[in-house]
Amino acid sequence: MSLILPPGESITLDRLCGDWKIHQLKGGHRFSADDLLTAWMASEAAPKAARQLDLGAGIGSVGLLSLWRLSATATLTQIEAQALSHELCRMTVALNGLGDRIRSRLGDLRDPAMLPPEEHGSYDLVTGSPPYIPLGKGVVSPHPQRAACRMELRGDIADYAATAARALAPDGTFVFCHAAGDPRPEAAIAQAGLRLLARQDVFFRQRLPPTIALFRCGWRGERDDPAPFVIRDAAGDWTEAYLALRAQMGGPPNLQRET
Repeated sequence: MSLILPPGESITLDRLCGDWKIHQLKGGHRFSADDLLTAWMASEAAPKAARQLDLGAGIGSVGLLSLWRLSATATLTQIEAQALSHELCRMTVALNGLGDRIRSRLGDLRDPAMLPPEEHGSYDLVTGSPPYIPLGKGVVSPHPQRAACRMELRGDIADYAATAARALAPDGTFVFCHAAGDPRPEAAIAQAGLRLLARQDVFFRQRLPPTIALFRCGWRGERDDPAPFVIRDAAGDWTEAYLALRAQMGGPPNLQRET
């Protein structure tokens, strides 16, 4: 499949983690703190996962960041519906020499064909960073890639949870992020038959309301919520916890304060 860019767009090559790099559109969807935090919780919760599934993989950031922390024999399957993001992800996989560990599937995660029966109940770790703005509650970006990453154009968290439940092994872990003020994730988890094992609110800046929340789910276990995670303190400086997280995830050891 040839890569057709939106008019005026270009591709940048950026550091993702360690010596892995990622292809992104300069003016399109780019990997974010949401992706980094989701991958961090996932790799902390399931460090020995041998098989990972990333739903709505986009340009591949959540899956790749998680995989980077797993063993060298761990594998990753990615499902993404946007052809442009899918092709960027394939370019990234090839660039980093990961073709023998990663399978990238182009299709809607709601399509049963994307997860054949022989793979049901076989994944140790399932991840997702779904869009969480319902249609009618936000402005749809004219940039098609950015629009699909923000707006629920192809399902919502209930669809992610249902697919995750089909994929998840008996002792598997499902980790995703969502808007902190949205009540739908807990209902979606229960509807899929899973149990919410942990919720961690994320404050992008101390003293402001939490922006997103991280969710960890499975088939069994008791809920145990960790303390909220704070990215910047009240003065706007990176917290020690966030700097440590960045280092764990293969990022630069020091970050300059942004004004």
